[in-house]
Amino acid sequence: MAKARNVLFIMADQLRADYLSCAGHPALQTPNIDRLAAKGVMFSRAYVQGPVCGPSRMSFYTGRYAASHGASWNFVPLPVGEATLGDYLRPHGVRTALVGKTHMRPDLDGMARLGIPPESDLGVLVSECGFEPFERDDGEHPDQAPNFDPDIAYNKFLRAQGHEGENPWHTVANSAEGENGETLSGWNLRNARYPARVSDQHSETAWTTDRALDFLREQGDEPFCLHLSYIKPHWPYIVSEPYHDMYGQEDRLAFNRSEAERENAHPVIQAFRDMEIGQSFAREDVCATVIPAYMGLVKQIDDHLGRVFEFLEETGRMDDTLIVFTSDHGDFLGDHWLGEKEMFFEESVRVPMIIYDPDTAADATRGTTDDRFVEAIDLIPTFLEALEIDIPTHILEGRSLMPLLRSETVEDWRDEVFSELDYAFYSARLDLKRGPNECHAIMVRTDRWKYIHYEGYRPQLFDLENDAAELNDLGEDPAFEDIRSDLSGRIFSWFLRHKRRTGMTDQLVIDRTDGAKNVGVIIGRW
Repeated sequence: MAKARNVLFIMADQLRADYLSCAGHPALQTPNIDRLAAKGVMFSRAYVQGPVCGPSRMSFYTGRYAASHGASWNFVPLPVGEATLGDYLRPHGVRTALVGKTHMRPDLDGMARLGIPPESDLGVLVSECGFEPFERDDGEHPDQAPNFDPDIAYNKFLRAQGHEGENPWHTVANSAEGENGETLSGWNLRNARYPARVSDQHSETAWTTDRALDFLREQGDEPFCLHLSYIKPHWPYIVSEPYHDMYGQEDRLAFNRSEAERENAHPVIQAFRDMEIGQSFAREDVCATVIPAYMGLVKQIDDHLGRVFEFLEETGRMDDTLIVFTSDHGDFLGDHWLGEKEMFFEESVRVPMIIYDPDTAADATRGTTDDRFVEAIDLIPTFLEALEIDIPTHILEGRSLMPLLRSETVEDWRDEVFSELDYAFYSARLDLKRGPNECHAIMVRTDRWKYIHYEGYRPQLFDLENDAAELNDLGEDPAFEDIRSDLSGRIFSWFLRHKRRTGMTDQLVIDRTDGAKNVGVIIGRW
């Protein structure tokens, strides 16, 4: 083994932390991800900075909280001035590329103001979150989308395999076939029980893996950072044979929900339960249909990751490549009477995080689980330290995980994590009669407590020591007022710590402190 020269940054979309066999799932077997965990460290308490694709990913890619980078939801552009992973690595000769999803929306107004043509080399990088788009595929291509492009690369690939139609991503890869040859759309949850019309080898997961392998072959021995970003097991919940019936409803995890939760429910939580997705996943028949398909999608990813890991081993790149496996958020799958993600329950805001460091300095931690708090924003500083690149601490808000990977003593590791939500874009906002700027929620979680501030509403509070399932909301209990006050104060202090002086390094601040008189500026002398 040698020092890391490369980074393979793998992300599965909407994958729960507990839907891996190495994390204890009793039925879903993920042997390839398990082997990665056996080579590295599994962080059991890793949290995203926003339980929605867009803001979560922008925090992963910038190393900054959503309140700092400003991309608060899926279609909110990342401001043109925000530096991203590629901006830190590319100047050091590390080719930084994407295969798969980012959910990035470019700041076209900002680019126009600065005179950056979107089609220029710089414009492409700014538009693609700093990644070279070796093959971008956000995996959501409904025909009615205003920017629908029938000739996306995956559609061209499917047509080359003999699948005709304007949008085979929908009609083939994410739909099933009825008894009379009709298309059964994957948008309808009831069709999750059927196999997708596309074979496994031509599925979106297989194709994404193929393109990642194409990149690795093309790159050869040159240093790289590849973001391999799978769209699945994100909806549409439909998967090819043999994965569609590999699992049954008896293989599901038991529901984490109670009738008591629905009594005096928090208004925002109830508004999300009242949405169509919440109503659907409150039903037993929906969950019994969808969850086995979800498990099949996870198993499919694991199988194809086996091809990637095998290639790295055969070419010797496993010996000099730092590998991360994670997710942008989880999926409720009916827990807490919810579907999708958004809220701050553990099923959504906690994600899998496995890191393999090839350096012999990490030998002591191989195959271990680390229970310390980790945030998504920690990955960029981790990558930089692994590649021996200076960390811009005046910009990045995360902390390098390298000391944890290498069993170094860390005296002051964090004792809290934070996450944010802007729910202005949901129908829940209309039901609650809130304005677009009145829909903010912030979570702080400590070892024992989870506190959630909702603008305009009472908070939520959970005692995780006595209620790990988060079924008993103490947000109005007068006995816990002091706890709520302390945690609210933590959120206030956290806001004050955000990195806003991004145009000047900390060292330059130190060098200039009390230096006016040294350059002839005399202030206040009698």
